[in-house]
Amino acid sequence: MHGMSERQYAERIGLSRGAIQKAKAAGRLVLHADGSIDADASDARRGETTDPSKSRAKAHSPKTKLKPVPEAAVTAVGDTLREQGLTAPSVGGGTTFLQAKTANEVLKAQERRIRLQKLKGELVDRARAETLMFRLARDERDAWVTWPARVAALMASELTAALGDGSEVEAALMQKVLEAHVRAQLDSLAEIRTGLA
Repeated sequence: MHGMSERQYAERIGLSRGAIQKAKAAGRLVLHADGSIDADASDARRGETTDPSKSRAKAHSPKTKLKPVPEAAVTAVGDTLREQGLTAPSVGGGTTFLQAKTANEVLKAQERRIRLQKLKGELVDRARAETLMFRLARDERDAWVTWPARVAALMASELTAALGDGSEVEAALMQKVLEAHVRAQLDSLAEIRTGLA
């Protein structure tokens, strides 16, 4: 035998014999003519064809070079965990893979919930909602601005009848007073800023 057996190669790289058989069947191993495994060539081929994130062998060995995770990503993971009432790492304290995976699953669940609410018609587009809210407020304001002209004459005649002493309340004066009070009220309402959070 020129190379290693499945069992020997499995021991060498720290995987099960079944994993070696799967790699052999998938063509990720280099074999000698007698069917034994060429260890060095197989290591090289496995290195080229194996997804590093799915590799269990020596994930934390000194030779492994891990890319640093941007601080913004770590902060986002912490924010997501805190929103759900879960323990989040302190800034600069390092995020574990489990915490990052939990945050990812939480975000996926939130995204699915939002998508489902949109499909059910429970959520609307924010820009459309703001446009409708603005239009409703403008229509409401316009209705109040024109209200004094519509009711001033009616109110003046009712007040004249209520006084009963022969004095007359002028419709134009009534309209002027009503307009001043309505505009003051609309100005105070304009200071209220409503936003969609």
